[in-house]
Amino acid sequence: MILIADGGSTKVDWFALNLDKSEKFKTRTEGLNPAIVDEDILKKRVLDNINLEESREQVTKLFFYGAGCGTSKAILALETVFKEVFVNAEVVVAEDMLGAVYAASEAEPAIVCILGTGSNSCYFDGKVAKSNTVSLGWAIMDEASGNYFGKKLIRDYYYKIMPEEIRTKFSKDYNLEDNYIKDQLYKGDAPNTFLASHAAFMFDFKDHDYIRGLIETGVDEFFRYRVLPYGKGKETPVYFIGSVAFYFAHIVEKIANKYDMNFAGSIQRPIDNMIAYHKKHLI
Repeated sequence: MILIADGGSTKVDWFALNLDKSEKFKTRTEGLNPAIVDEDILKKRVLDNINLEESREQVTKLFFYGAGCGTSKAILALETVFKEVFVNAEVVVAEDMLGAVYAASEAEPAIVCILGTGSNSCYFDGKVAKSNTVSLGWAIMDEASGNYFGKKLIRDYYYKIMPEEIRTKFSKDYNLEDNYIKDQLYKGDAPNTFLASHAAFMFDFKDHDYIRGLIETGVDEFFRYRVLPYGKGKETPVYFIGSVAFYFAHIVEKIANKYDMNFAGSIQRPIDNMIAYHKKHLI
């Protein structure tokens, strides 16, 4: 059996193929970001899934593309966990950006961006994916990501910048008690995921000037820091992966046009495209 996984900080989509490349099952687990989650929790999250637990000895190859897998230390942590779980498997762990490249551009030259729980970008020249900078993650980077917007919403709520009708609904939908928020941010297992969970609120008010302004500001920052530095023009397509980019594609396209960039589209969940690429090129 072959496993292919698209791993975010919030969730991981898994796709199992038989050796003849036919589908065996699809499933989902909690996020497996090794930069944030300890190895024992990573292992538990995998084994808590009945499909994966029952397949431990059947998996012969695992391709995992994940958030937080940009360093050798993080890759080693996941490789260790997966080899303990899938005892007969050859394990390949790579950064989520490479999976995004396979899903979006089919290995053609492009700028590929992720706007999900976190954010990132790379330029793929057809052979190698290169980022314009090392990502320092959710705390000081991740422009236009779910955790970026969650942080903005909570901040604006407390500063009373948020319009009253939105503020009232926000307070009904979320626990905004100060001690609870601080516990989640400074003592919780996944503060980035906690922040990103608040970003879903934006979809309820996506046409409101306040929300539209937040999105435009965040996406504009993302372009200035993570797209424009590649120095590519309209000849290079720019693809986006993730729910933020998918649901606010009209704003992403607007900012791309502002900078005379070629917005080539957005994909909410890249797993199906990744499967097609692997079937054609890697397995």
